[in-house]
Amino acid sequence: MINGEMMSNEYGKVVEREWLKTTQIRTDMELDEFVIMPNHMHGIFVIIESPKGAHSCAPLQTQHGCVPMQRKPRSLSSFLAGFKSAVTRQINELRGSPYAPLWQRNYYEHVIRNENDLSEIREYIVNNPLKWELDIENPNNVGAHSRAPQRSVQHGK
Repeated sequence: MINGEMMSNEYGKVVEREWLKTTQIRTDMELDEFVIMPNHMHGIFVIIESPKGAHSCAPLQTQHGCVPMQRKPRSLSSFLAGFKSAVTRQINELRGSPYAPLWQRNYYEHVIRNENDLSEIREYIVNNPLKWELDIENPNNVGAHSRAPQRSVQHGK
């Protein structure tokens, strides 16, 4: 972090590049606020409704039609699986560690239901880098304070 701004290393730049490619690959999505932290990321995206009866297909097509997918297209799990896979492949190539796990298995999701909720979550994301200095996962804080759990904001719970 420099002057309160999170600075990405080469791995963080891979994550950012793939995140920003999302709308080029998935035309049914829009990106909103996001931040990439040293050990996690936060992001808001919108899945745009298709016109009724429109056919959703996997990104790859053959002369015989759509490539079958195991996950439901246009779903959160499908998007995150593709995103995590692309990032993992590139970072593992950079660090010379094929097949090494990179991401935690699951993710925290929250459906944003109104403008107030959206504003609060945007603010949380924008201010998250300022909290890194106090985070117990920050390597600069090892041994600096007890391992007492940090309170986290969980909207809608």
